[in-house]
Formats: sequence, structure tokens, C-alpha cells
Amino acid sequence: MRLFEVVETPISVEEIMNKTVHPNCGAINLFVGTVRELTKGKKTLYLEYAAYKEMAEKQLACIGREIKEKCPEARVAITHRVGRLEITDIAVAIAVSTPHRADSYDYSRYAIERIKEIVPIWKKEHWENGEEWIGDQKEIIAYPSGKPDHIGGDIE
Repeated sequence: MRLFEVVETPISVEEIMNKTVHPNCGAINLFVGTVRELTKGKKTLYLEYAAYKEMAEKQLACIGREIKEKCPEARVAITHRVGRLEITDIAVAIAVSTPHRADSYDYSRYAIERIKEIVPIWKKEHWENGEEWIGDQKEIIAYPSGKPDHIGGDIE
């Protein structure tokens, strides 16, 4: 069972959740990120996600470890999809189980924010009147070619 994955096929939320079920955990929080139709006033037709898969999976696992350091009883599973995604398709699913509900909420939010900070996944938005690689997931750095120029080279 792989807890941290980048996939090219549709994500099963139930499968992700089942990876975190544990008798000592009384709460499972699921975060499901989907493709929305309207972004900043533009109508999105579809998205494309690309990733440096090997590094992305390592960074997803790192997020899981960070959560476990803060809450040793937590169970975490994260799957992010790449490729072409249509409106309402699931782009990312995060399941966090903990003994109590407050922690499951907190660590689920922590996971999605950390994904946007450290995981090498990029998206290209396709609109009615054009397309653009958005860049990093926090939308701070633009990557016109779809990824940083150094990917595949000096990142370990």
C-alpha cells in the first residue's frame, strides 16, 4: 500500500481514506481538491498538471513525516493526480486520521498548504481565450515552459 502517490488516473477518495483507518483513530478528515470552472473571473475549460514525480512523492512523504512528528498517532495518505483534468475532476486527495477530530482538521489543512509550498507539481490552465502555465502552486513564481528550468538536473 503506497501512502504518498502521484498518479495519472482518477483518484478514489474511499481508497485514500481506507489507507488511514486505524482502531485508535476516532476521526478521519478528508480534503478533496477539485478542478473549478471559474478562476479569477476566467472560465476554465480544463487543467493540465505536471510533476517531477519522484521528487513529488518524496515531498508528499516528507509532509506525512512532519505530521507524524507533531502527532505520532496520526495516519496520513496523500494522492495527487497529473495529466489532463476536466472540471470537477479530483486533483488531490488527503486523508488524515487522528484520535481526535480537531487534530485531523488541523493536519489536513497543514498538508494541503505544505503541498503548495514544497511539492514540485505545476498546472497549466486552459481557458476559452488562451492558456498559461501558472507555475508553482502558490502562484508566486511563473514557469512559462511548464516547470523550472533546473528540474531533472540539480535537484536531489
